[in-house]
Amino acid sequence: MRFRHPDGSTVHLAYCTNVHPAETLDGVLAQLRDHCEPVRRRLGRDRLGIGLWLAKDAAHALVTDPAALRGLRCELDRRGLEVVTLNGFPYEGFGAEEVKYRVYKPDWADPERLEHTTSLARVLAGLLPDDVTDGSISTLPLAWRTAQEEQRARTARTALRTLAERLDALQELTGRSIRVALEPEPGCVVETTRDAIAPLTAIAHDRVGICVDTCHLATSFEDPHTALDDLARAGVPVVKSQLSAALHAEQPHLPEVREALAAFAEPRFLHQTRTSTPAGLRGTDDLDEALAGDALPDTAPWRAHFHVPLHAAPTAPLTSTLPVLKSALTRLVGGPHPLTRHLEVETYTWQALPPELRPRGRTQLADGIAAELTLARDLLTDLGLKELP
Repeated sequence: MRFRHPDGSTVHLAYCTNVHPAETLDGVLAQLRDHCEPVRRRLGRDRLGIGLWLAKDAAHALVTDPAALRGLRCELDRRGLEVVTLNGFPYEGFGAEEVKYRVYKPDWADPERLEHTTSLARVLAGLLPDDVTDGSISTLPLAWRTAQEEQRARTARTALRTLAERLDALQELTGRSIRVALEPEPGCVVETTRDAIAPLTAIAHDRVGICVDTCHLATSFEDPHTALDDLARAGVPVVKSQLSAALHAEQPHLPEVREALAAFAEPRFLHQTRTSTPAGLRGTDDLDEALAGDALPDTAPWRAHFHVPLHAAPTAPLTSTLPVLKSALTRLVGGPHPLTRHLEVETYTWQALPPELRPRGRTQLADGIAAELTLARDLLTDLGLKELP
């Protein structure tokens, strides 16, 4: 979906396909048929943006076979779909029964991460619509925190500089400008937007910026205005933003709140949980750890890294952090000029919701994704953007 900003520029809105597990190119093509096109039809649009997630094997197939890449581009066109952004965070196995810490491997100190992201950039350059010259790729925020001693940190920064040089060369070759965005996430070396400033200014290349995920922002109790002001002062570009909402528990000391939270503790993904205390942020790596005993203080609200559907807040006594998303979006695109032109709804946890909230089959999933995009569209038009055909 495209929107005209009051300054005349185009803002793109997509939804991320990491909600549909696929490891191969055939699986990606099936996603377009079984999920993405049905969502577009529900929205009544001739064109729908998708943020593709391409696992290692799918990306390799596309970058080594020009005919396969042309075939994917033709299939996108045929189904009324377009791609300006990729989710390059998960490397493989995102649809596995247990993902947890595996999603952080390989990290930016491992050569596989550089090679995979280079492949994604080359693929994206071939997938961009004819009238679009700028693409974006969100990626791992360097590493999970336990794996980043100083030598690996230097290696990671060097890899990102190498990637930036390759992206420069790619633009010279193709005329397409691809940028990569570190996506701060709780528990990682770069957990917050503030954590991103030092490594990104050290890399000092405009090809490498930040992806503001509003669920992660909220989970870490960051104020959107403060975070975006800090990035602007540091000269760190917001390459893309993922529109998402976290799980919020206002009174975690109450037994009924604990019981409600426990329904969201599930075995597939990590749900890092945080609370803000006078001494600073306190947290656990997963929601079940927070619920076990006194691992976290419970005198102040908790937030868990669980991407809840934007349009459907959890039932009381839980809520979502949709207000944080709205506040961030106002700053991102509500000013005289957009801070980013790539927005992506990223609710990959539909099938990890408590059983009674999960969609039953493709039809209900498509309905839910379309409802999320409708909410995002309404937020954008309320900010003065005009939806384009």
